Amino acid sequence: MPLIDNTNPPRFDIPGTSFTGLAAPSRGTRENAMWRTVVAPGTIGAPHHLTREEIVLAVKGHGAIHVDGVRHPLASDDVFAVPAFSEIRLECAGDTPFEAIVVLPAGAHAVVAGKPSFQPPWSV
Repeated sequence: MPLIDNTNPPRFDIPGTSFTGLAAPSRGTRENAMWRTVVAPGTIGAPHHLTREEIVLAVKGHGAIHVDGVRHPLASDDVFAVPAFSEIRLECAGDTPFEAIVVLPAGAHAVVAGKPSFQPPWSV
């Protein structure tokens, strides 16, 4: 595994959430992608599912992950393994941004209801 230069990592923003790519096949990995997600206060992400298991490590702030309609609080150092094809949403549950490190197998797709599946650009 090569050392990945993260002095200028790719960043992707959607309303209320940012994704900073840390590792992905385009940056030297073969089997997994990893990114930092920052969720702004008051934000609850759009419902979606992934075609592979996703691992979420809470690193800062307070958040929650909704999995198949059940809300699970997250605080620093909590780890949640999201089963493939489960409907999920990530939420900031505090007054400061919630930050997490996420790992997803390379090639996994995300699906948002009514839209074609896609590879999240921070995971490619």
